[in-house]
Amino acid sequence: MRKRTEPVALEHEHRAASGSPSAGSAAAALDADCRLKQNLCLAGPGPAEPRCAADAGMKRALGRRKSLCFRLRKILLCVVGLYLTIPVLVKLCPGIQAKLIFLNFVRVPYFIDLKKPQDQGLNHTCNYYLQPEEDVTIGVWHTVPTLWWKNAQGKDQLWYEEALASSHPIILYLHGNAGTRGGDHRVELYKVLSSLGYHVVTFDYRGWGDSVGTPSERGMTYDALHVFDWIKARSGDSPVYVWGHSLGTGVATNLVRRLCERETPPDALILESPFTNIREEAKSHPFSVIYRHFPGFDWFFLDPITSSGIQFANDENVKHISCSLLILHAEDDPVVPFQLGRKLYSIAAPSRSFRDFKVQFIPFHADLGYRHKYIYKSPELPRILREFLGKPDAGRQH
Repeated sequence: MRKRTEPVALEHEHRAASGSPSAGSAAAALDADCRLKQNLCLAGPGPAEPRCAADAGMKRALGRRKSLCFRLRKILLCVVGLYLTIPVLVKLCPGIQAKLIFLNFVRVPYFIDLKKPQDQGLNHTCNYYLQPEEDVTIGVWHTVPTLWWKNAQGKDQLWYEEALASSHPIILYLHGNAGTRGGDHRVELYKVLSSLGYHVVTFDYRGWGDSVGTPSERGMTYDALHVFDWIKARSGDSPVYVWGHSLGTGVATNLVRRLCERETPPDALILESPFTNIREEAKSHPFSVIYRHFPGFDWFFLDPITSSGIQFANDENVKHISCSLLILHAEDDPVVPFQLGRKLYSIAAPSRSFRDFKVQFIPFHADLGYRHKYIYKSPELPRILREFLGKPDAGRQH
């Protein structure tokens, strides 16, 4: 028995010393597993981790998209709220509509000194101030005919007033809303009319430019009446014409109707880019496009104009005017639609008050590009005025 077991023990010891194949392979497998884990740790995150990063990126993108949609919805709600609020504000505060009609707070061009018309190239123009009513002062420009420009240098207001008594005809120009008597297109028209031999007298209504007072239709009409009477008191037998442009056509027809009713009409009335009445003009104006089909448009937007005492009813006034009438309108006028000028002519032409006077409508083709305020550029304008008003007398040098 002892002899048998000794060799077995010796054999185990020998194997243990030399390393058995099964034990070696187990140890090798264990070492390989440890090295693999170590390599994986050094290599970085496994395939599951990139998937998690992609999911996180997608969530952030969705979050940004939701945030953008929320902001767009918020902006849309604000726009809709504002769109619905404006009609209510206009209805509750009619003065807003009056401001938008007059636009007297818009002074373009800026930074000009209305006391110095020569800065605008009018070196034969005098600036002075008249007072139609207590606490109301209006600034006036008087431009003499171009052929007198040398004699006009350095002259005072008295010289200009006396010049009105010459045989040259006089045009009282009533400008439209916004800006001042020094507006660019207005100055260019003064130059054209002056070059044709006319005196041009223009002014800023109360509340415009450097004129003092609060604007209203009644006040604007009274200012025009005061200036007309001031001219007539100095003009002797010289013809006096009234020229209104845009909103100024409403002032012009108010003035001339009043003059005709008191039997002192002007020698002619010229309406450039006129409308029929302020309600139709407001409804046709580009500013009203987004509300034109709004339910209750008339009640919200047009009735407040009437309640503010603003009518400028050219269509009614022309029925009571008894002097020659000339209407000028460009087909591409974007502010006062051409059809309103045509409609006004169709009302005036058959009127009994004009049966002894000329009524003429002159359209300007859209291709000419005269739009709302550039008719003065027309090379045909001198001929049109000469044929309608007659040729201005060369007169005497003053």
